[in-house]
Parts: sequence; C-alpha cells; structure tokens
Amino acid sequence: MKTNKKAKPRIIILGGGFGGLEAGLSLRSSMPDEADITLVSDKEYFNYKPNTIYVPFGLSPGKLALQLSAPTRHRNISLIKATAREIDPVSGLVFLDRPNNLSDLSYDYLVVATGAGMRPEEVPGLAEFGVTLWTTEDMLSLRAAFQKLLATAKDGRKSDVLFLLPPNNQCSGPLYEMALMLDAWLRRKKVRDQVGLVFTTFEETYIQAFGPRIHDYVTQEFAHRGIEGHTRYSVDRIEKSEAVYKNGERVAFDLLVSFPPYTASTFFTQLPIDDRGFIATDLRTRQVVGYPNVYAVGDAADFPIKQADLAILQADTAADHLSRRVLARVPGILSDALSLSVAGGLLQEPRETTAGRLGPVNMRATTDDLCKVGSSPLWRLGRMALGFYLPWRFKANNPFHSEVPWKGLEMGFKVITGVAAR
Repeated sequence: MKTNKKAKPRIIILGGGFGGLEAGLSLRSSMPDEADITLVSDKEYFNYKPNTIYVPFGLSPGKLALQLSAPTRHRNISLIKATAREIDPVSGLVFLDRPNNLSDLSYDYLVVATGAGMRPEEVPGLAEFGVTLWTTEDMLSLRAAFQKLLATAKDGRKSDVLFLLPPNNQCSGPLYEMALMLDAWLRRKKVRDQVGLVFTTFEETYIQAFGPRIHDYVTQEFAHRGIEGHTRYSVDRIEKSEAVYKNGERVAFDLLVSFPPYTASTFFTQLPIDDRGFIATDLRTRQVVGYPNVYAVGDAADFPIKQADLAILQADTAADHLSRRVLARVPGILSDALSLSVAGGLLQEPRETTAGRLGPVNMRATTDDLCKVGSSPLWRLGRMALGFYLPWRFKANNPFHSEVPWKGLEMGFKVITGVAAR
C-alpha cells in the first residue's frame, strides 16, 4: 500500500538583492531538500551596490554584476524573472507581471525583499537640476558630471559642488562617502583648489542615525579637507543654480549631487505598510505584522535605516526563523543591528530603534565598547576585503555569514578595530 508523501512547503522570495539572495542561500543551507524555494527577481543579476560609489571614478559597472542563474541553479532554487505587483496574504498568492502576461504563484511562506526606490520629486527642482545617487545609470551620469568638473578646473575656472541630503533619506552614508572621495580625486588631479565643496544635511548631526561619535569624526574630517558642512539644513526647493532651505539660507552651486528621499520600490497595499510603502514587521523575527507566514527584510521593511549589512542580517534572521518552523524546531533569534561600515573611515555601531517602529535609531545602552570610529589606510583594505568577499560568497553559492571564511573575515575586522579605531 502506497503512502502519500507530504508535499514540501513552498517558499517564495521576492527580490534578488542582498536580502533576497542571502535569504535564499541561507534557507537552502538550512534545508537542503525540505522545501521548494523560488526566487522572483525583476533583474537577471545581483548588483553589488555598495561599490557603485566607484563608478563615477572609472569602475566598470559590469564588474559589480553577478548573474542570479548560477547560485540559484547550484542551490536548487527556482528562478523566475518577473515583477511582483501584488500580494494576497490571506489566500497566499503573489501576482506577477511577466514580460508577456500576468500570472500568480501560491506560497506557504513568503519573504519580501523587493528593496527601496527613490522619490526625487518630493523636492521641487531636484530631478531637474541635480545629479542623484541610486542606480548604475545615475552613477554614470555622475561620472560625466565629474569629468566636466575636472575639465573646467583644468581650464583655470572655479566651480562649486553642493552635496545635499534631504529629509526622508534613510541611508545617508554613501553621500558622505562621495564627498570625501571627490575631494581625494580632485587632489590627485591637482585641481582641488579650483573646486569648492559644500555639504548640507537635514540631520541634527552628521550621519545622525549612527550616533554622536561619527558626527565628531565627520566634523574633523570636513575641517581637515576644507569641506564646508552644515547640519539642520532642510531643503525647501532647488532652483537652477541655487538650493533654497527652510531656514531661509541659500547655497549656490555649479553641480548639485544628492541622495533623494526613500520610498518602497513596490507598495504592497494588502500588507501593513506606512505612507512610504515600508512593511511593518516584528523587528526580532522579521515576520510581517498580522501575517506570520510572510517575512520582510532589507529596504522593503520598516527598519528606519536602509543598508546592505542590515539587509543581510535581517535575511539571516528570517531564514533561521522560517527554517526552524519548517523543520519543527524552536525558532531562534539571530538579528543584531551591529553595523560595520568601511568607507572613508570606520563606523561600527550597535543600534536599536526607539520611540516606536519608525522612530529614530540610537546606540544600544551598555555597548559603548562596541562602538568604534576611526580612519586609517587599513580601512581601505577592509573595504576591499568586503568588496571581494561578499560577491565571492554568492558566486560560491553560499550565504554571507557562514562557515570558515566568514569566521576569518570577522576575526580580521576585530583586529583592525583594535588597532585603527577608538
């Protein structure tokens, strides 16, 4: 007599970025054959977005792309190229927009990792008169703008560059990086004295979400590099060659570089979302509020900072919690919002949300010894190591935080923080 074999649970992951790919690889590592996993992505490749900041200075964007077909095929994860337009969490359905038709997929568990988008139109004139940071195309436009700036400087003509951070941007770090990198690039080209650099931000302090130490570091770095900086400058509108602020100030520019306000890339209206489309979650497990079989990670979710390392941590948390449920084990909680950024300097900061789900983010109490800020050539090596390690892990079909290689990298960063940060 034949027995009915229990069907494997169907897990669908929406999004092929940091959160989606990490979730898929982590789930498969925990469940080699216990679930059917499908990854849905509107792109055929994973883009290592943190390193797009090098594109304006000559890096080929093609070097940052990883075809999703390789890791998904090797890990027995089905790959569908489509855009998720709607989710019915009651019926367990995802409605897809494919190139030639609309279709739907049913699921037992769902991980939403569709990321964020930009809304430059929130600031009148920003899209028309500024160059923004976000897509690869944006970075190529910025490369052209920097080349024009360089040619003007070599002709002996002065220019002013304004870096502007508006309200509702939830990942301010890359704009600070770009300002520091442009300063260094102009110095190497021996034209720095021909270009004025100004940085304005709506924040109360520089990179406010990361705590007070980073503000002091940025203040010192700006002063050392001759970058004029202003906090509490909330932009009202952009005119042809001038930014107008709500405090009555005006700043003239020849080139405006901005990181626009954030919004969810897709508004899934049948899930609990805020006015910017970010999905409400249990911050400990990444489960969507009211729908325990749906998880949201990375920029699509409501953690008030959008950053690649946090997307990976959240993906690992969701994958661990979900896989333990499938395997009938006690769910664990892995998420720890410890950010490690290696750019112009170091920032390591243990964080927690305060004043509610969408409130500000502060350093966790009793963790002052984990908070480190510094600047050293060692951090450029750290940045290079991360830039090599993460794509390599994905190319090797493995999640970020796993096995001996991660332990080695983690130990290396601990050594660097002990030597080059305070």
